[in-house]
Amino acid sequence: MDLDHAREVAVEAAEAAGALLLEGARGAVGVRAKGTAGDVVTDLDLASEKLLLERILTAYPSHSVIAEESGLVGAAGAEWTWLVDPLDGTNNVAIGLPAYAVGVALCRDGRPVLGVVRDPVSARTWSAIRGRGAVASPGGRLSPSYAPSPHGPLLAWIQGYGVTRGDATARAMKEALDLHARRVLQLWAPLLAWAMLARGDIDGIVSYRAEAVDLPAGALLAREAGIEIRALDGGPFEECFDAPAESRSFVAAHPRALPGLFDLLP
Repeated sequence: MDLDHAREVAVEAAEAAGALLLEGARGAVGVRAKGTAGDVVTDLDLASEKLLLERILTAYPSHSVIAEESGLVGAAGAEWTWLVDPLDGTNNVAIGLPAYAVGVALCRDGRPVLGVVRDPVSARTWSAIRGRGAVASPGGRLSPSYAPSPHGPLLAWIQGYGVTRGDATARAMKEALDLHARRVLQLWAPLLAWAMLARGDIDGIVSYRAEAVDLPAGALLAREAGIEIRALDGGPFEECFDAPAESRSFVAAHPRALPGLFDLLP
């Protein structure tokens, strides 16, 4: 498998989808409810996903794809599986907030080997190949430094759509972070949070039961930039898309910042 070529395919597809989203978000956006937990889907999600599926499956017809709206396309359990988040930040777009991204990951036996994140608003793309680092375009290699603040860390909070308002664990974690962190961002677009962490714009991410489709691309990008990710108990964390929701909770930060973040949690 030529991962350099796969990255070219993924970057071109994500940037084309991003251009579609950017143009579509300037006009009226068709929005409808998705599920019973308050989530929504837009016409832009569907159009972006169609474009991404066509690009990826034309280049790799024997691969499987798991897409946010279409689900599994191709055979389950394939060696090579693409994950597609056509519009990460749908709820933002629905209210006119220009904070969203496109995410694409390629996984081998469930484990991400390639991740691409495109921010159409800033016209920036970030990508990573496992073991070969992370890069920004425009820009260069990503390698955030450790720069602690005396006022506490700047963090992002990510939670899955299945987490209810009454979840005691999520509530306790968020209350602790709000009390001790300088600021806790809830972007409604996890891929943007991952890109910010990989660039060094924020100090860490704390997540509870993250969604499976967007997690591998963002986590791989951050890891390849030098970020460390640990499960909530401090043990190892693997960003596999087929892991159960209860194991998709973690803390991510520069290795030197990680102990301090664990100290903040209940």
